[in-house]
Amino acid sequence: MQRQATSRFPKSRFSAAAILLAAFTILLTGFAPARADSNDAAIVIDVNTGKVLYGENPDAPRYPASLTKMMTLYLTFEALDDGRITLDTRVPFSKNAAAEPPTKLGIGAGNSISVETAIYSLVTRSANDAATALGELLGGSESNFTKMMTNKAHALGMTKTTYRNAHGLPNSAQKTTARDQARLGIALRQHFPQYYKYFGTRSFKFGKTTIGNHNRLLGNVQGVDGIKTGYTNASGFNIATSAISGNRSIVAVVMGGATGASRDKWATRLITTYLPKASNGRKQFVIARTKSSGGPIVAAAMVFPKTGPIPYARPTSQTGGVALAYANDNTAAAAPAVLSGPQAELIANVPVPSARRAADNDDGLSVEDILETADGVADAVGEAIVPAAEASQPDTSIKTGSVRASRGWVVQVGTAATPEAARALLANTKGKAGGALDSTEPFALAYNTGGQSVYRARFGGFSDQEEAVRACRTLKQNGVSCWASLQ
Repeated sequence: MQRQATSRFPKSRFSAAAILLAAFTILLTGFAPARADSNDAAIVIDVNTGKVLYGENPDAPRYPASLTKMMTLYLTFEALDDGRITLDTRVPFSKNAAAEPPTKLGIGAGNSISVETAIYSLVTRSANDAATALGELLGGSESNFTKMMTNKAHALGMTKTTYRNAHGLPNSAQKTTARDQARLGIALRQHFPQYYKYFGTRSFKFGKTTIGNHNRLLGNVQGVDGIKTGYTNASGFNIATSAISGNRSIVAVVMGGATGASRDKWATRLITTYLPKASNGRKQFVIARTKSSGGPIVAAAMVFPKTGPIPYARPTSQTGGVALAYANDNTAAAAPAVLSGPQAELIANVPVPSARRAADNDDGLSVEDILETADGVADAVGEAIVPAAEASQPDTSIKTGSVRASRGWVVQVGTAATPEAARALLANTKGKAGGALDSTEPFALAYNTGGQSVYRARFGGFSDQEEAVRACRTLKQNGVSCWASLQ
C-alpha cells in the first residue's frame, strides 16, 4: 500500500502543475478581444467599408436557428416595399403553421393576424408559427417560400446559405455561415431603412400580453439597435447584432455559443472593441439589391378612385404599446404604395359613375359594365391572390336577401352597385366556370364605403385555401378575372 501511495505522488504533482498552467492560460486569454466556445464562429464587418475587422471561422458551416427569420423578414419587407402587401394585410394560419412548436404566438388554424403583428412577433418572441404563416402567404407554400429564401440569399452574395424552412427549427440541410448572416444584416439596413426600425423593438403588446425581445443587448449595450438571436441544441446560441456610434457602424455575428450569457458576453466584447475602430467616413460598401419575382400569394396595395363601386383601401392603423431601443423619432413613415404605368391607367379608366342616384331610382349597372369593371380591377391586381384584409366592416344595416356572408376561403369575381347586378355577375361567372364552382355558394357581401353601398360578388364554401386557389386558376383559364380571399 505504501508503494502505491508513493508511486502516485509524482503524478499528483504533475496534475497540480497542469492545473496551474491551465489557470494561467485562462488568465491570459481573458484579456483577448473575443473568446470562442467549442463550436463558435464569429465575424465583425465595418458597414461603411465592408472590411472584416474580426473573424473566427467566418466561413464554417453552421446552423442558423432563428437567424433564419432575418431572411423571412427580408422577403416580407421586400413585399411591403413593392406594394404587394401592406402592414394591415391579414396573415392566415394554416394547420401547418398553427402546429409549429414553440416559441410561438399560439394562433389557431383558420385565424389570422396582421403583417405588422407577425413582424413584431418574429422580432421579439421569435414566433415559429408566425414565420411559417408569413412564408405561406408570400410563397403560396412553405416549400416554395424556402426556395425564394435561398434564391434571395444567393442573389445577395450569401453563397454558402441554404434554407429549408421559414423559422429555423432543426433541419440538417439548412446551413449558413457567420459571414453570410452578417451580409444579410447589412442588407436589411441598407435596403429597408424604413422597416429596419422593427428590429429595435424591445417589447410589444399582443392582446393582454406584453412580449419582450430575446435580444438582451438592446438597451444594455451602447449603440446596439438590433438584429436577431437564435438557438437550437444543434446550433448553440447565435446572435446577429448591429451597432452604430456617430458615423461608425458595424455588424457582428456570433454563432455556436455554449450559453446565452456567454454568447451575449462575447458579442458585447466584439462590439465594444471594434465599433471604435470602424471607419468614420462616408459609406462606400453597398450590397446590390435584386428584385424578386414575387410569390403567388400577395396583395397589391392600391389607391383607388374616390368615387364608384370599388372599396377604398384601408388606412394604416397605429400599433400601440410598442417600445423601441435607439429608435429614430424622426424616421418618416413609409408612403403607401401607388400603382403606376399601365396598372394606374387601368384603374383610372374603369367606367364607373361619378355620383350615385337614390337607391329607389337606381337601375344599376349592366352586366357588361360590371364585367368590364371587374376585369379592369382584377387586371390591375395582376395574378395576385389577395388575402383577407379587414378593410372595413360589413354594413349590417343593409337588409336584402342577396346579402349573405360565407366564412372561410372565398373567390371574389368583382364588385357591383346593386344586389341584382351582383347576382347577374355571379350567374354569368358560374356559367363560364366549367364545373369548378358547382359545389360552391354564390353570395354578395354588402359594404358601405363613403355612404355608398357596394356589393362584392363572391363564391364561398371552399374547404381550404388550396381549393379556392385552384378554382380561381380554372376561372382565369376560362377568361374570368378573380382572386382568392380569406373572409
